[in-house]
Amino acid sequence: MEKKYTQTPNLWICILMDLIGCASYAVPVLGEVSDVIWAPISAIIFYRMFGGSVGTFGGVFNFIEELFPGTDFIPTFTLTWVLKKVWIGRRAVSSI
Repeated sequence: MEKKYTQTPNLWICILMDLIGCASYAVPVLGEVSDVIWAPISAIIFYRMFGGSVGTFGGVFNFIEELFPGTDFIPTFTLTWVLKKVWIGRRAVSSI
């Protein structure tokens, strides 16, 4: 039986998505309004990039993180990329 590994998105795309999320800090009042628009878009992109249970949980977390003021600094995409790489690395080592 062949194991199926999901593809991890490119690290640079994850960093770019986190930078876009932090861009709302550039314009103080307008930034928080833009978060209301960016939060659902970011959550959908997150789900599409990571998929499965990681994408579902992360998409919901990303939505909440982008929506609440003062939490935009959390690099959700990049942290998930790192966690997924570590998890895949451990699965590959344990299958040897």
